[in-house]
Amino acid sequence: MVKIGVLALQGAVREHINSIEASGAQAVVVKRTEDLAEIDGLILPGGESTTMRRLLDLYGMMEPLRAFAKAGNPMFGTCAGLILLADSLVGYDQPHIGVMNVTVERNSFGRQVDSFEAPLSIKGIADDFPAVFIRAPHITEVGPKTDVLCEHNGRIVMAQQGQFLGCSFHPELTDDHRVTAYFVHLVENYIKQKA
Repeated sequence: MVKIGVLALQGAVREHINSIEASGAQAVVVKRTEDLAEIDGLILPGGESTTMRRLLDLYGMMEPLRAFAKAGNPMFGTCAGLILLADSLVGYDQPHIGVMNVTVERNSFGRQVDSFEAPLSIKGIADDFPAVFIRAPHITEVGPKTDVLCEHNGRIVMAQQGQFLGCSFHPELTDDHRVTAYFVHLVENYIKQKA
């Protein structure tokens, strides 16, 4: 059974764990660098990206996460996790993990009080996914090898570059597990390719 980790520094960790298990994979809580050796793919959950960066630096996890990505392991960033994956951030000189060829702008859809749900058509996943947006970022540009999977009101809210997947919304906050299942399938395919 494929093992999917959830970075457990902040955010909706339990909801991601439940969604992974509902998608037929084994979920692993990732709190230390050693935990990365136990997993086949990693979800970076939502939360507050500045706080998450501070915690990643505090626990010495930034370089191990970059190494995990460079070794070809799949990673999926949701909301703040997308900000961590992006190699370019609007208004910032330096990216965080910086492995996905996208430019991301933070808080694109307003503040916490402006949170909303919207049905999304996601290429290869769903025509009617009930997406939850909370202080969500959006992707302003994608690189040549990055596929846009979904837009909402003219803004890119989900993209994929090889084994890296990122979205602006919170798929774990619904009972619809199709987005998580897509990532589990992506991880399974990468394991087969490496075998």
